Amino acid sequence: MPPTNLTFREPLQTAARHALAHIENLDALPVAATASLETLRARLARPLADDGAPPEQVIEDLVSDSAGGIVASAGGRFYSWVIGGSVPAALAADWLTSAWDQNAGLYAAGPAAALVEEIAGEWLKELLGIPAGASFAFVTGCQMAHVTCLAAARHAVLERRGWDVEARGLCGAPAIRLLASRERHGSVKRAVRLLGMGSDNLIGLDTDDQGRLDPQALERALATAPAAADPAADSNADHTTPTIVVLQAGELNTGVFDPFEQLIPIARRYNAWVHIDGAFGLWANASPRFRHLCAGAGAADSWATDGHKWLNVPYDCGYAFVADPHAQRAAMSYQASYWVFERAAREQIDWNPEWSRRARGFATYAAIRQLGRTGIAGTVERCCDCARALTLGLGRLHGAEVLWEPVINQGLVRFLDPSGQSHDRRTDEVIAAILASGEAFFGGVTWRGMRAMRISVCNWMTSEGDVERVIRAVELAMDTGG
Repeated sequence: MPPTNLTFREPLQTAARHALAHIENLDALPVAATASLETLRARLARPLADDGAPPEQVIEDLVSDSAGGIVASAGGRFYSWVIGGSVPAALAADWLTSAWDQNAGLYAAGPAAALVEEIAGEWLKELLGIPAGASFAFVTGCQMAHVTCLAAARHAVLERRGWDVEARGLCGAPAIRLLASRERHGSVKRAVRLLGMGSDNLIGLDTDDQGRLDPQALERALATAPAAADPAADSNADHTTPTIVVLQAGELNTGVFDPFEQLIPIARRYNAWVHIDGAFGLWANASPRFRHLCAGAGAADSWATDGHKWLNVPYDCGYAFVADPHAQRAAMSYQASYWVFERAAREQIDWNPEWSRRARGFATYAAIRQLGRTGIAGTVERCCDCARALTLGLGRLHGAEVLWEPVINQGLVRFLDPSGQSHDRRTDEVIAAILASGEAFFGGVTWRGMRAMRISVCNWMTSEGDVERVIRAVELAMDTGG
């Protein structure tokens, strides 16, 4: 019997029932996974069957086989990495995105998807303090936002030298130098590798005692760059070393911001491209209380951030912005004769590295509609307040020590060995005890030579009640953790 439209009803209803059960029980669920790798593998690694199974049975089996292997990061007690949850409108829109199944590469393949992305992109620029004339792309996450922005940067700095990198490639091209803080995120290095610019050309610069890029270090690095004549370049080309400067809005462990008002003018004097890694910190611009941290950031050339952090949309959502639309379009655009173009529309494939792509603009559009300016600012500010209360509250426990007081939503705490022999081991033992309790999810990091517990609050659902509950749970874990 051939399938009909009604074939979808029962499996979707089954999935909705289980999804609601998960979300409505987040407060009661252990935050960390409880099933072992061996258990999950034994359940899920079913033999490849010759015959299929009813779709609703597949969903039932998937839920039961995955039990204990789902981290409750959608709730308010996950603080290990900078991971948000999903506001209701964004989650519902994401479900519709799958049901509508639009290829969001061209307007013709999904007109509403294209227009929603166009509108949401303009809203994001307003919220994040990006110049109105900047171009943008909706990508999978901040990793691909870096790739998109740095591809535009690569085009621009080589075009100034008279080199068409899209046509001629990098073989024989002038070497590009990249300058960044030693505290940069690993996704920047990965983007540099993916784009063929070479991680050896990514130079780490000194920071001040707060972990911010030192303006004098940037000045020295830019001033020592040799001018390089290129016989293949146009005689009117710029012969300075092609340079990209990567700055940071919100360092991974401490949340500190580079001093943009000092650094960007220095880079400008040397004709360098300035890219800002604002994976979560760029959202400070949406808050009147924290906007000062982004002062001067609007003068950069490109910006990367995530939607699945402070906007709290489902995963598969990052944003790239480029001040010079020509550079982004030149790096990304492609056309084929069999495509149907709408001249009055924004064709998404001109701005991002994907061809077939999910219509991720729907979830972003829905989240912004639900929250509005005030709601987004409130989410940022509440997370920062909770991060501060949690960090300082843990620091008041006997045997705990605050290593970093939050600037925004990132704090660091360690736990002291009563014998004084190994605070590092004690910290890891307490983290393990917290995870085993199921009451919260924290992670460890080695920071300035010390093991520490990272505190990152990014979920719109985290409340004062969650903070109080977790402090009590950590105190109990300290009694049992070694």
